[in-house]
Amino acid sequence: MPQIQWTRELEIGIGVIDGQHRRIVDYINTLDASESEADRATVARVLGDLIDYTYSHFAFEEALMEEAGYEYLSVHQKTHQAFVARVNALKQRFDDGENVAADVAELLRTWLISHIMSDDNSYAPIVREKMPRIESKEQGGWLGRMVRRFFAG
Repeated sequence: MPQIQWTRELEIGIGVIDGQHRRIVDYINTLDASESEADRATVARVLGDLIDYTYSHFAFEEALMEEAGYEYLSVHQKTHQAFVARVNALKQRFDDGENVAADVAELLRTWLISHIMSDDNSYAPIVREKMPRIESKEQGGWLGRMVRRFFAG
C-alpha cells in the first residue's frame, strides 16, 4: 500500500498529542514496507512498540482529559480498552505463528481515521481551552510533569 503522509487534517491541535499520533502513521508505514512473512522481526518490533505506546499514550491522554474536566472521559476510556484488547489479540495471534502484519496495519488505519479524527477531536476543544490553566500549574506545569511521567525512559 502507499505510504501515509502526516497532514494537518490528522492534527487535533494539541501538539504533544499530535506528536504521539504521528507514531501511528510511522507504525502503519513500517508495516506496509514489510508485508512479507520473512520480516517477522519488524512485525514483532512494531507490535511491541505499539503495546507500549497504547498504554502510555492512552494513560497520558486520559489524564489530560481528566485534568481538563472532559465529561465523556469514561466513554473514551472504554474505546481505548477495546483497542488495547484488539492489539493484544493480534499479538497473541502473532505469537502463535500467524502473519498479522496486514491486520495490524488495517487496525491502525481504522484507528487513525475513526478514533483520532473523530473521538479525539471531540475532547480537543475542551483541552485546548483549558491548556493555559494546565500549563501554568506549579512545578513546571502539569503538561510537562505528565509528559515526563508517561514518556520518560
